[in-house]
Amino acid sequence: IRSKAPSVFSSVLTADGIHDPIGFACVCLVILLGDMSRGVFFPTMWPLVESLGGSHVMLGYSVAAFSFGRVLVNPIFGQSSHTHGYTKTLLLSTSLLMIGTILYGQIQTVNRSEFLIVAQTCLGVGSGTLGVTRAFVADVTAKRNRTTYMAWITAVQYAGFTVTPFIGSFFIWYLGDVDYYLGPLRINKFTTPAYFMTLMSAMTVLILCLYFQGRQRITIKKDSRKSTKETQREEFASAYTWIGLTVYDCCILGCFLLNISTKGSIASFETMGIAIAQTHFDMTSSKAGMIVSCSGAFGVFCLLSMRSIEKYFSDIQLIAGGMAVMGLGIGVLVPIEDQFDAPGWQYMLAIFLIYGIGYPIGHTAVIGIFSKSKFRLAHPFGKWLLPRPI
Repeated sequence: IRSKAPSVFSSVLTADGIHDPIGFACVCLVILLGDMSRGVFFPTMWPLVESLGGSHVMLGYSVAAFSFGRVLVNPIFGQSSHTHGYTKTLLLSTSLLMIGTILYGQIQTVNRSEFLIVAQTCLGVGSGTLGVTRAFVADVTAKRNRTTYMAWITAVQYAGFTVTPFIGSFFIWYLGDVDYYLGPLRINKFTTPAYFMTLMSAMTVLILCLYFQGRQRITIKKDSRKSTKETQREEFASAYTWIGLTVYDCCILGCFLLNISTKGSIASFETMGIAIAQTHFDMTSSKAGMIVSCSGAFGVFCLLSMRSIEKYFSDIQLIAGGMAVMGLGIGVLVPIEDQFDAPGWQYMLAIFLIYGIGYPIGHTAVIGIFSKSKFRLAHPFGKWLLPRPI
């Protein structure tokens, strides 16, 4: 079986479905695997750093290393998908991800917290294909329903990040303090999630080899002719505001800052979520991981419902509402101070508000308005930034 999509134009002419369902399923698996490499390790990351003698600072470096690796290779993989095609690019990235999981499984053997940063960077590099996978989805779906399919892969990505911590929680609960060697493999609650991810990566490579062959990225030459409406939009976008930037630059800058706000909040909880649960709420890391998973599952439901939600609220309203809910979730944790046995409902409520409602809705709306900024620049915010007539 070969995954083929000969032309974007034939994709558009295809009813309302996916021109290459097998390829779409393979790409969804790659997306899920990439963020599982964050989610599965989430409950065990802080206990592992602690066991290596590391501090919260080292934990922060380790979490940041994943994002650094992902950012580092995004443009490289994007270019590779143009020159070598989707198949080779995704096989390379998934293979690098598998190497990262193998390195993660050897952290305790090396017994250096710095090696965790190396493993996390490798995992980030292996999962840095988000732009490639989105380009593939755009390549094989009809334009009229493209937003829906983009929402689907966003939900898959979010599920990998926020729902799969239950896998790491299961290993912690099942293995407890068990620590033994099975041949050359060390088996405990820290290494088993890595072996699980290695197996998942190997299966994904096999599936890509069998069912995702011959896919080349299609480049479309844009028509140089412009309608009157497009010309007017470009003129509006090029107008300078009173702060010295064009309207278009202001839109991009605003989306950039909003993205930092939403991503920064979720990154902080990714870094300190388990540590706070243990030190302030007397929770086990497995219980905290399950709370994140349940909240993430509700967040996936919200993502899949975005099409219905957008019928009643604008992007600006969704962004404002999502960030307000995230702020409320953060505010719930403010009164805990240095308590050791703070009530568990505070932690559960905070995680639910952030992972279940605020982030999925607010961040998705940010991505939505960013994608529309090029085409819908005549927005009240843009008009407000324009110079006032003298």
